[in-house]
Amino acid sequence: MTDETERLTSEIIRRETHSSRAVPATILAVLVILASLYLMLETALKALGQDPWLLAPEDAAGWVGSLPAGISPSVLAAAGALVFLLGLFFFLAAVLPGRKARLSIPNKRAAVVVDAEVLASSLARRARVAAGVTPDQVLVTIGRRLVEVQVRPTSGIPVSAQVVQTAVEDELRRTAVDPVPEVRVAVAESGVIGQ
Repeated sequence: MTDETERLTSEIIRRETHSSRAVPATILAVLVILASLYLMLETALKALGQDPWLLAPEDAAGWVGSLPAGISPSVLAAAGALVFLLGLFFFLAAVLPGRKARLSIPNKRAAVVVDAEVLASSLARRARVAAGVTPDQVLVTIGRRLVEVQVRPTSGIPVSAQVVQTAVEDELRRTAVDPVPEVRVAVAESGVIGQ
């Protein structure tokens, strides 16, 4: 595979495994555009000698300059909390990786991405067969670095956590996800009756 092909493949995998920042960026851009248009309208009305549409720019600046006079502390606290939460939302959207529930599988010919639910279903089937239980008795959750397998055995029939872990790790090796997550198996102490 050429360097250009490898670069394109890695870009495709990144695009498919990470969330886009387009929605928060669009929301912020629309808010800035609306605020700018409103300020332009009020400034143009002031320049033409017309009455303000909502609030004259100098009145708004005077009001902001006189804060917190005449405003209830609870209203100021609520407004401050709202501004903080909006800022935190946009900050976290910018700095967090925004991973989707998908994993990549290295392949020399194509970009292969598998949904975490599909992989969890495959691992749950393998764990169920290794434990000798029904599908309802196995729960698999997949994170970026960890696969958790929870098994509820049938009452009176012991289940070896090591056998289940070996089977799940083997299935992960066969699928060749990258990076390979750690596997943790938890077998419930109480069993299920009549399964």
